[in-house]
Amino acid sequence: MTEIRLHLSVRDLTDADLPSCDWAGSPKHVRELAHQIRRAEAGEVDYLAVCTPVGLPVAVGGIDYTIRPGTGTLRQLGVHPALRSCGIGTLLIRSAEQRIGARGPTRAELGVEECNPRARTLYERLDYRAFGRALDSWDVEAEDGSLRRYGTMCTLMRKELA
Repeated sequence: MTEIRLHLSVRDLTDADLPSCDWAGSPKHVRELAHQIRRAEAGEVDYLAVCTPVGLPVAVGGIDYTIRPGTGTLRQLGVHPALRSCGIGTLLIRSAEQRIGARGPTRAELGVEECNPRARTLYERLDYRAFGRALDSWDVEAEDGSLRRYGTMCTLMRKELA
């Protein structure tokens, strides 16, 4: 068995990263990342990138501080498909929790699609606990550029930060 070790760093996502984030979703999603960078500049959110030694993002995720007072809400978490189950999602979430704590909130929350048990297992392993359910929806872009509304049921999860 061959082992490959990656030395990763976590930093703020920048506009210069966006051309390397096509793995994260459709062109519409990458445009949404640009909008989140503007929100980060305004202090409403943090948007993190887990990067390789040459600076290429292999995971991204946001923390929104405007949804619930005293809470950082984790959103749009994603790891490059070829690198899932390598601990990168754990690094992203732990880094997000540190960022939340540094800003003062004492709780992290997120919603996980009920059709994504693999993600829920990760969150539970990181001590997130379910506290409710909610419908969520967003626009998704088809290959032809058309948009459709996607709806899903999410389990709401939270973790009290020390």
